[in-house]
Amino acid sequence: MYLLVNPAGSKLWRMKYRFDGKEKTLSIGAYPDVTLAQARLRREKARQQLAEGVDPNELLKEQRQLARAKMLTFKVVAERWYHGKAVLAKKPWALATAEKARLYLDKDIYPALGGRPIADITRIELIKLNESIEKRGAFDIAKKIRQWLGAIFDDALDRGEIQSNPAHNLKPSYRAEGAETKHHPAIRFNELPAMLSAVDDTGSHKLIKLAIRLLMLTAVRPAELRLARWSEFDLDAGAWTIPAERMKMRRAHSVPLTQQVLDALQQVKAINHNGYLFAIRGGQPISENTINKTLKLAGYGGKHTGHGFRHLLSTELNERGYNRDWIETQLAHTGEDKIRATYNKAQYVEQRQQMMQEWADSIDALVAGAHVVAFKRGRA
Repeated sequence: MYLLVNPAGSKLWRMKYRFDGKEKTLSIGAYPDVTLAQARLRREKARQQLAEGVDPNELLKEQRQLARAKMLTFKVVAERWYHGKAVLAKKPWALATAEKARLYLDKDIYPALGGRPIADITRIELIKLNESIEKRGAFDIAKKIRQWLGAIFDDALDRGEIQSNPAHNLKPSYRAEGAETKHHPAIRFNELPAMLSAVDDTGSHKLIKLAIRLLMLTAVRPAELRLARWSEFDLDAGAWTIPAERMKMRRAHSVPLTQQVLDALQQVKAINHNGYLFAIRGGQPISENTINKTLKLAGYGGKHTGHGFRHLLSTELNERGYNRDWIETQLAHTGEDKIRATYNKAQYVEQRQQMMQEWADSIDALVAGAHVVAFKRGRA
């Protein structure tokens, strides 16, 4: 042990030692804050650690990390993780995914864990949080939150801020046994006229009613529609190009616009002609639940959702015999056969234009009370 005197006048206690054949230096403290007697006690403690096969420097680093973790709250780590996924990543989350994560963090996770030091959070706390979500029947949400908790704690573990991941392999509780993944409910094709009439009879804003009609006519995902901007549309060419960053599969998606869609867009434009199509207050788009709330007001809560139009179109057009690739491309699916999807880059724009026009025409005919004969199409 020795006292290092720096040119600036500071005096630092140091101890030289060897570990695994390498010479190292341990910082013991600054004189006079650490007296000679105290420095000698710390030296003896370090010698005892060496005798036990422990590197005093590495032990000191671990102790400092643990001390920092005691001051590091779960929310700080979770926000860092969220920012990395939603902003910093080469392929960041789609906006809809980021909004969903934000909703679950704010509503379910932060009230239980946000202010807690991340190093103090125990597995039993996470089990109780999971059970509280499952008690309300939100099994799909609980599953997603378990995945996100694992990723957040992994982030802290990788940085040395915690010693283990209490969310590792966190499992559902007994309440989830037998619970099936909830699919988005959807009505049948012949029920459309009654539903559209019920939606029209609600007191919802006209833009919301038009949004529901456009979901029915295009079968895009609700988030892709509600976050749509006028800059994405070429009404003269009858095309809507959704940019890759807004798509679930991170590929730009072309949506052919039928005459019925163009008519609905003109009505939207008469209300909002700049920025987001479906902005009602303050220039911000409608929320994730706005469309489903209107469907519930119309009496279709638990019977049909905004996402249900995709299921309806897929079921109906497959039954009519349309080419599967046309339907899957319209829905912006990768398809079950991933290898086939990798090589099949066709957009089938002309075929989808005709298919979707016939889809829209069949809805008009149904609403008008006409007898609809299914349009049969071979698998070209």
